Amino acid sequence: MLIVMDHSAASEQIEAVIAAVEEMGLRAEPIPGSLRTAIGVLGNQGYVEDATIRNLPGVREVLHVSKPYKLVSRDFHPQSTTVEVAGVRVGDDCAPVMMAGPCSIESEEQMLASARIVKAAGAQILRGGAFKPRTGPHSFQGLGVEGLKLLRQAGDEVGMPVVTEVMRIGQLDDVCRYADLLQIGARNMQNFDLLKEVGKLRHPVLLKRGMSATIEEFLAAAEYIVAEGNDQVILCERGIRTFEKATRNTLDLSVVPLVRQLSHLPIIVDPSHATGKRSLVPVMSKAALVCGAHGLMVEVHHDPARALCDGAQSLNGPQFDTLMDELRCLAGFLSA
Repeated sequence: MLIVMDHSAASEQIEAVIAAVEEMGLRAEPIPGSLRTAIGVLGNQGYVEDATIRNLPGVREVLHVSKPYKLVSRDFHPQSTTVEVAGVRVGDDCAPVMMAGPCSIESEEQMLASARIVKAAGAQILRGGAFKPRTGPHSFQGLGVEGLKLLRQAGDEVGMPVVTEVMRIGQLDDVCRYADLLQIGARNMQNFDLLKEVGKLRHPVLLKRGMSATIEEFLAAAEYIVAEGNDQVILCERGIRTFEKATRNTLDLSVVPLVRQLSHLPIIVDPSHATGKRSLVPVMSKAALVCGAHGLMVEVHHDPARALCDGAQSLNGPQFDTLMDELRCLAGFLSA
C-alpha cells in the first residue's frame, strides 16, 4: 500500500499516519518528494483495510500496490537511483559504464594483460571470476581466494575498481575484502539467503537475471536485497533460456526500457553471456545502449583461443578497442 499525502500536509500529520501504520503491525517507509510526501506500507501478507488511514488529516489518496516488489518499484521510489562503485557512477545522467575483463582469472600474467587492455581502451570497472559456477563439475572452477588476490592486484595496478561473483554466504568475507562490486550470478538470483546477506552489507551489488526468470521474479529478487537496507543494486540482463539454440541464450533487450519504467534501479546488459558468440557482442552492445542500458559487461581476454572459460565469446584487445571506439561514437549520437 502507498499513502500519498497532500502537498500541504504538516509534519505532525505525516507522523500521525506513520504511527497509525505501525499500530497495525506494519512498517511505514516515508518517501519524501519535491511536491508531496508518500508513505510506503510494508510487511502485509495480503490486502490491508485502509479506511482508518484514508480518513486521517493530510492524506490525499491511498493506493494498493499488488506487486511482490515494492522498494525497488517507482511506485515507492519515483526518483532514479545512482549506484557508486569506488567512484564510478552507474545510473541516469551518467555516461554508460563498461565493465570488462576475462570470464575467469587464470594466472597473474593473464589477469594483468587483460586488465591493461581494458583500461587502455577506456573501460571503468575490471571484471574477473574467482569462483566459477560451471554446468559440469569437471570444468575449471576458478582459483578461489588466490584469484581474488590476483584480481585486486590487477585492479590496483591499472587503477580500476573490480567486480567478481560470490556464490555462497561463506565466501562473502573474502569477496568483500578484495572486490568493490559483488556480483550475484544468474544461477544464484533466487538464492534468497545469499540475497538477504548481501542486503546487510555496504557493498554495491550487481544482480544478474536468472536464465528462466520473469521480470517480476527478477525485481522481486532485487527486493530481497533492498529490503535488508542495501539500495545500491545494479540489475543485469544476460539473456534467458528459450527454445532457440543458435545462440547461448536469447538476449531480451525489451527488459531494459521496461525495467526502467518499473524500477528506479539502474540496469546494464551482458551481451557476452547472452549470445555466446564474439561476433555478436559488438552489435548487441550497441543495441543495448540504444535501448537505454546504463552500461555493459563484456568479456575480454588477451588470448581468447587459450582461455580456460568462455573463450568463444571473449573479445581480444584489438576487437575491444574497436568496440569502445564505436560505443563512444554512438554515445555522442545518443546524447545529441
